[in-house]
Amino acid sequence: MNPDYPFNLIRPDTDGPLPDPAVLSRRPGVTTDRSLAAEAPFFIPGEALVTAMNAAIAVAEPLLITGEPGTGKTQAAYYAAHRLGTRVFHFQVKSETTAGELLYHFDTVRYFHDAHLSNIRADRTPLDKSKYVEPRALWQAFDDGREQGRPAVLLIDEIDKAPRDFPNDLLHELDQMEFLVVETGERIRPERTLAPILFITSNSERRLPEPFLRRCVYHHIAFDPEVVRKAMAVRAGQFDPLGPELTELAIRAFLAIRRRSLRKRPATGELLLWLRVLALAMGVERSRLEQALKDQDLTRMPYLGALLKDHKDLEETLGGGVQGG
Repeated sequence: MNPDYPFNLIRPDTDGPLPDPAVLSRRPGVTTDRSLAAEAPFFIPGEALVTAMNAAIAVAEPLLITGEPGTGKTQAAYYAAHRLGTRVFHFQVKSETTAGELLYHFDTVRYFHDAHLSNIRADRTPLDKSKYVEPRALWQAFDDGREQGRPAVLLIDEIDKAPRDFPNDLLHELDQMEFLVVETGERIRPERTLAPILFITSNSERRLPEPFLRRCVYHHIAFDPEVVRKAMAVRAGQFDPLGPELTELAIRAFLAIRRRSLRKRPATGELLLWLRVLALAMGVERSRLEQALKDQDLTRMPYLGALLKDHKDLEETLGGGVQGG
């Protein structure tokens, strides 16, 4: 946290623009490294997740992780890489992703452009197609394992977002850890001992194909209040203005909100965001925040827009009046 940062930059009771625009560059959210790699040392996995990780690594099979958004599915791969001392190759799946994009990209446009120029110059030398091939995540993980002398971690993130055929299209490549570059005829494979450690995440938006599931070790990250408390404890320094007592009261309020009938329950990710907001706001309105947390009155809890991401959930929790702050 930056104790010199003014939390109330936007002031409806004043005229004119911000007197010191440079203060925007000191926002804690942009001056603190909150990347997945930076957060890896602070991740607290449950015992069952650690067991699943070790099992998948031992048998060299993919680890498929499901769970509520915000429970740490993606972070688990970065935590494993941190503990193993290796790199992560993060492949983010999107609605239009194809299986081939995990392997390599052949620059067809540039190839045909150069072939056209070659014909114009009457140059009969065949183009080297390998110069138009760009390795992607799986291939990069193969190369990194060879260069570093240890397997990399390959994360296929949110696989359930992909088109239906995406998982089945990768069955051979992920099972055999090799693939063919069609344009050059080159077969790409690592040494078996250096094949990447594979993590796959899913939000369970749709069921994955049975043949794909058979090849995975599976783990569901269930919400565990004790794991949440441990995760907050290792990050205690990030919430210094709150202190241990108020942090515990905020966690209790968060757990009480989770017990309500909500359309979208907040998870650990939302709790971290809420605590960061509360810690910053302590410098502006400490007495109000302290009293609200001590009373444990959910209808008066501040800044619930960091916890609840559904209009109806906010309305019902706050007792009618929707207040994001």
